Amino acid sequence: MALAGSMRCLLLLLALTTMRCQAQAGPPYLTDDPDPVPRNHFEAYAFELSDGTRAGTALQGPGYEMNYGAAPNLQLHLVVPFVTSFTPGSPTTRGLGDIELGAKYKLLDEKKYIPEIGVFPFIELPTGDANKGLGVGKTWYRVPIWASKHLNGNWSLYGGGGEVFIRQDGYQDSPFSALLVQRKFGNKLVLGTEVFGHGTQNPVPNGVHHAVLVDFGGYYSFTDHMQFMFAGGHSVVWQAETYTYAAMYWTWGKDPPAKGAGGPNDTMMFSH
Repeated sequence: MALAGSMRCLLLLLALTTMRCQAQAGPPYLTDDPDPVPRNHFEAYAFELSDGTRAGTALQGPGYEMNYGAAPNLQLHLVVPFVTSFTPGSPTTRGLGDIELGAKYKLLDEKKYIPEIGVFPFIELPTGDANKGLGVGKTWYRVPIWASKHLNGNWSLYGGGGEVFIRQDGYQDSPFSALLVQRKFGNKLVLGTEVFGHGTQNPVPNGVHHAVLVDFGGYYSFTDHMQFMFAGGHSVVWQAETYTYAAMYWTWGKDPPAKGAGGPNDTMMFSH
């Protein structure tokens, strides 16, 4: 079912947001990060994302993401994906997928015994042609809560989960959860391994059923302005499923003027 495959691909797009010199979650991982982009800063991604099950394979590529720090502790989010749907026995289809809008808000700062906590809800607009397997056909929602804790040394831990809400024939609401462990190697390379589980979204024999994936990925900083990110993995329990992600990432913005300075300074920051 092309629709099931492309919907799964869109679901796995965890509204992406990543990369900074310090370790963080978000793309290329399925686990996200509670830390918003700093105020008046931008993040941009050009990415490919693929997800394959027995229903077929959906490829988002090219896909584009933009994040903006609109206020203290608040990030606005936009993803525009172009989808190619490969389904056994059916013609390959291509076109605009469901556009994603979101807002990340940090609820708690990290302290010695308390993790950083934030929410990152999404609205998926029905811009993709459901008859061609490029979208769901109705507006749907994703509501997660995420937490992070930096451990001693170069290790970091991220986790959380939530619910996907879909009011469309052939679909059902489903939970998801994730856990990510990362390690920083020097000033340029971060690697991580995550476990991501989701419920059944299409309760039909050839639909997208529950699965638990183990993924490996990371990112490499070419400069303070640009990074390359990558990830891939496969399910280890229940339905067979394969996930891949690759992207180039840029960030820019303006910091508030330092005390006594004449004006704002342009700066590049890696922040989520």
